[in-house]
Amino acid sequence: MKCVISVLGKDRSGVVAAIATVLADCGANIDDISQTILGEGRMFSMTMMVSLDVATADFNTVQERLTATGESLGMQVLIQREDVFQAMYQI
Repeated sequence: MKCVISVLGKDRSGVVAAIATVLADCGANIDDISQTILGEGRMFSMTMMVSLDVATADFNTVQERLTATGESLGMQVLIQREDVFQAMYQI
């Protein structure tokens, strides 16, 4: 299952490692990643396209683990199934 993950919050060390560790533990693969630091406030933004191995961890499990990790980092972490993401932005 393909998913889009968005991460947003104040820049700090270890964000990419923490998110990547959760994904690896869940058997997911990072297919593409983009990240940037925005403005003087040092706002961190990252978007990832990932492939979930639902036999290892289903969508809800991955979502719960990413949410918990985001909370521990003080960051917002959202995951959406690619088909839902695409449908939301079609005209």
